[in-house]
Amino acid sequence: MEKRHSARAESMNNLKSFLLKILLLPGATFPFSFLAKERAVVFMLHRFLDPEHGVVGHDPRFLRQGLAYLRKKRYKFLSLEELLKRLVEGRSVHRVVTFTIDDGYLEHATVAAPVFAEFDCPVTTFVTTGFLDGRLWFWWDQIEYIFTQTKRHEISLSVGDIELKHQWDAISRPRVQAIVTNACKQLPESEKTAFIRRLADATEVELPTQPPPRYLPMSWDHARACEKSGMTFGPHTVTHPILSRTSDAQSLREISESWERLRSEVRRPVPVFCYPNGRLQDFTEREVATLRSLHFLGAVAGTPGYVRPDSTCLSQELLFKVPRFGYPASLPHVVQYVSGAERLKQLLRREET
Repeated sequence: MEKRHSARAESMNNLKSFLLKILLLPGATFPFSFLAKERAVVFMLHRFLDPEHGVVGHDPRFLRQGLAYLRKKRYKFLSLEELLKRLVEGRSVHRVVTFTIDDGYLEHATVAAPVFAEFDCPVTTFVTTGFLDGRLWFWWDQIEYIFTQTKRHEISLSVGDIELKHQWDAISRPRVQAIVTNACKQLPESEKTAFIRRLADATEVELPTQPPPRYLPMSWDHARACEKSGMTFGPHTVTHPILSRTSDAQSLREISESWERLRSEVRRPVPVFCYPNGRLQDFTEREVATLRSLHFLGAVAGTPGYVRPDSTCLSQELLFKVPRFGYPASLPHVVQYVSGAERLKQLLRREET
């Protein structure tokens, strides 16, 4: 049985590779493009390659390659706000591709914005307002900093009900760092901050009060300059907590204050929210109700999926749980998402289960 399943999986991968190779030929079209009809793709990006500041992320050369392909194949670049308005109005989203960026790092302004402007492609960047205000740097970046700076090679700490006892070398360090980061996602915000301080003490690392160069935010001046080239901005909370693990008062404050702060700094803030971390368990109907009361148009999550303007999806509050695909690291995978190939894979997976 296991052997048959493995053979079938291999056949699926071979079929996918064959179809993607065909798609990349000049003038090629995908034979199952009807599967992507009336399904928009929203891409989500985070960090961008910036050697000057030691940032590893999306290579702007590859981003240009992907945008050039989409433009050549006549996909429609729409802003997130325009996409949601089309959904509300029941208008077509066929062959629509929308780009979003999360958090508000410096290279979003210095590296990413010029590339999107080069292709006249709108992009919405969701900023954590406390980050831009210089009040904090992100907790996961603090964990990364600890693991890259420590001279120790083991820890023995508890995170909630989880015991973390690990040793590492240069090769296994990223794996241990990921384990610690994922464990922190399960904690209430107050406990998370306390644990990171304990982690720093245990690993004998002094955490700077301000972010080191690779973790710097853009400034509000950067944001206003980016608006002139076509980038728009939406709120992403004040401190980037996992909202489902906050109190009612903090949840309301994180949403409302980030929105007010954004409105005071940029010319045309987008009334679309981005949930920190973005899994469906990371926010609740409490947050959706708050967003509705503040007259937001919608909100984006971090779960993969296509966007459709049908009444069934809208009745399930799609507008406040808009799915996004992480932007991939190769052109064939970009093609896979926008062409219908990913939809075919989804259908085949369902058939297997």
